[in-house]
Amino acid sequence: MLKRNRLLRLIWLVAGCLSLVAGIIGIFLPLLPTTPFLLLAAYCFARGSRKLHQWLINHPRLGPPIRDWETYRAISKRGKTLAMVGIVAVFVISIIAGVANYVIIIQIVVLSAVSLFILTRPVPPGERRMK
Repeated sequence: MLKRNRLLRLIWLVAGCLSLVAGIIGIFLPLLPTTPFLLLAAYCFARGSRKLHQWLINHPRLGPPIRDWETYRAISKRGKTLAMVGIVAVFVISIIAGVANYVIIIQIVVLSAVSLFILTRPVPPGERRMK
């Protein structure tokens, strides 16, 4: 049983590291989503390494969107805006690149569902103040 637990922790740790790397790459590549990979990394680290999980959620740049999601299931206005810009960019690039019609149709369905999900999430409490 101890060997199995160690193996599972190692698998979670490797998955968390791969997700973290993908999330960091996403910071520099506009079409690769950063936050979902960071959320996945936090999830994996929570099961594989408490130390890495704490480091990630307390990181000054990477931690806030993870904490917002874990605490409030919320996405910041900036996060929503960047996500929508990325979604539109992917769609426009696909059209310009002449991607097959069936791929465009799949993108319309999938990206619409993703957009609906993102836009219906609340914003964190600190951003809810009326201006």
